[in-house]
Parts: sequence; structure tokens; C-alpha cells
Amino acid sequence: MLESLRDIRLFVAVYEERSFTAAALRENATQSGVSQHIRKIEGRFGVKLFARGSGGVMPTPAGDSYYRHCIDVLRSNEAATRALLDFSSGLEGEITVGLMPTMTRCAMAPALARFMDMHPNVVVRITEAYSAVLTQQVRAGELDFAIVPAFADAVGLKSRLLARTPEVLVSNGHLDVPHMKPVRLADLGTLKVVVPSGQNTRRRSLETYFSSNGVRIGRVLELDAMLGTLDLVAGSDWVTILPGVMMANDIQTRHYVINPLAQPPLETDLVLIEPARQPLSPAAETFLAVLEEETTRLNELWNDPTTTREPVGA
Repeated sequence: MLESLRDIRLFVAVYEERSFTAAALRENATQSGVSQHIRKIEGRFGVKLFARGSGGVMPTPAGDSYYRHCIDVLRSNEAATRALLDFSSGLEGEITVGLMPTMTRCAMAPALARFMDMHPNVVVRITEAYSAVLTQQVRAGELDFAIVPAFADAVGLKSRLLARTPEVLVSNGHLDVPHMKPVRLADLGTLKVVVPSGQNTRRRSLETYFSSNGVRIGRVLELDAMLGTLDLVAGSDWVTILPGVMMANDIQTRHYVINPLAQPPLETDLVLIEPARQPLSPAAETFLAVLEEETTRLNELWNDPTTTREPVGA
């Protein structure tokens, strides 16, 4: 006899959360009820799905295998349900999207304006946060999708590359380097750099880049507040490194001095993540397509040969 969809959803929640308590909260169930459902499945087939110990709940090889098939079942069931909705006229409903400041500063507003003009009957909710928070919210099913830097932990998630964007130096011009001139950070002397906290996926790549390329760092300020970071850079001798797609509008407005990193360049992969157990709704797919188009347009500005020149020190 096949397990019920409720059994499967509870199993998937325990697998992805690695906790009976967290799975119960996610699925609006009790911890004892979740445990009972898991024991029922284990008893039916005579196989352990999880190893329970002081370190938490870890799936067995059987649990890993069962999870992969359960994801397919849940996704197919959701797709079948939504196929019926395709017969209704127009897009409607509600979508919840998670975006980092990287995406909200330049790409979000024009994409959102276009989408809302085309589909006024769809309610769009945007959550701005950094990658660690957004990843957990997508995994818990609180967001339809999110855009985050590429990372390794894909349990409970389906992901694909959305854009590859260059990292750029942002300053107020005190370095006496022309706007949009590619730079080698090692040639700029000792820098005072604002960086994101360790929870941000980009932090490690920035530290690796600094140490591998002889970049001299005098002081480091950890700040997970993008507006505050930009205000600090604008009014002081602190600098920061940000994804190019986020600073694309400043190529022309010149509110900041922007310099692509060169010799070597540094790039960040931005990925789409969504819950593995369910497909995107038609409304979410449509908004994602508009957001991706806007991101591509902004990102292509960095490939325009008229905007960059030979690096400083070359």
C-alpha cells in the first residue's frame, strides 16, 4: 500500500530540517505526530530511515534513496494540481520571492513594475535578506524562490545558474583612479574594506581573493547593511567590493566611482533556488522570467567595451 501524501510530506520535512521538532513546526504538526508517521513508514517496510542520536537526526542510506523518490512524487502531485489551473483565465494568486540587496538595488524595481503592469491580479511579496536566511526560508517553503550566490548545500532545493556577474570596487573617488578603469587591488596600497559577515556566501570568496592576490588590507569592517555600507563608502575613505549587477546603474550616474577588478577578475555566480518538492507556480515562473531579463540587461553593461579600459598599472 502506498504511503499518503501527508506521510511523504512529513518525511521530507524531517529529512530537510534534520529535526523532528523543526519538521513539526514547518508542517503544522506535533513532534509526536511526526515521529508516529515516520515510525509507520519504517514499520511497514522494516527499514530505518533516520539514525537518531545526541547529534541530531541523520538520514540512513535508505532514507537518502526514499527522499529522492518522495521529491518526485510531491513535485508531480503539485504539477498535476496546477495543470488544472491553466484552464483559468489570466494569472492570479500570490507569490513570495526572496532577494538579496544585490538584486533589489537595480534589478527588482523595473522587473516588478513590468510584471505588475502585465498581471495586476497577482500579489507579489518581496523579502530582502542575505543568502543564509533566504536559503532556509526557501527550504522551509516560505518563499516560492530566491536568488542567492552559488553555494554547496542543496538539500531540499532545486537550483540553476541565473547570472554570472563581475565583482567591482566601489569608492568615493579618493583613490584617484578614473571611473570604470579596471584595477588590480594589489596596486592601490593599503585599503580599508567593508565586507559582509561570515554568513554571507561572498565573504569567503573575497577573503580568498585578497590573500591570493597580495591585496593589502589595513582595516576590515563587517557590515550586513547595504544602504549603510554605501553611505559609509560615499562619505569616507572606506571601500567595498560588490557584485556588478548591483552597481550597473552607477556606470552612468557616477554616484560612486566604480572599478572592475582585473588581473585577476573576480566573478560571482547568482543562482535561482526553489523548494525541490514543488514546481514554481505560473505566476512565479512569469515573474522570474521578467526578473531574469532585467538582470541580464544590467549584467551586459559590464561586457560593453566602451565602458572599460586597460587596468591601472598595466
